[in-house]
Parts: sequence; C-alpha cells; structure tokens
Amino acid sequence: MNTLEWLEQGNRLCRSFQFNDFSEAFAFMTRVSLIAEKMDHHPSWTNEYGRVDIRLSTHEAGDVVTEKDHRMAEEIDRLVL
Repeated sequence: MNTLEWLEQGNRLCRSFQFNDFSEAFAFMTRVSLIAEKMDHHPSWTNEYGRVDIRLSTHEAGDVVTEKDHRMAEEIDRLVL
C-alpha cells in the first residue's frame, strides 16, 4: 500500500507514506505523535525503514471510521504538503 491519498479499507482509514530513509520516517512519526496527543486520538501504524503505514479508526465508536479520523488525516496531510 503506497497511496497518495487516504483509502477506507476494512473500517480503517489507511495511507502509506514513503520517505528517503529511516531518519525522515521517524521524524514524521514524531510529528504525528504530537498531533495524536493533542487530539487524544492515536493511530495504528507500522514503520519499516523509510515507509510509514497509518491506519485510523475510532475505538470508542466500535473501531469504525468517524469524523475524528478524517480530521486527524487532514492534520497528518498538512505535515507532508
């Protein structure tokens, strides 16, 4: 999954981000973590070298995609624009 936009798959809002190296990917994850803390909304994610896969869903709504996930996706997108 290497997408340029968020896709809704299996009750998750998903996107993959590709960076030049691990350091860039980790810096991105650090910035996302600050957004997550501010919003009190934490993503499921994985990182492998320069790639970060993010999956968003709202746990308290039954693990489905809600407006909260879309707002967080918009905030994350601002980091890479």
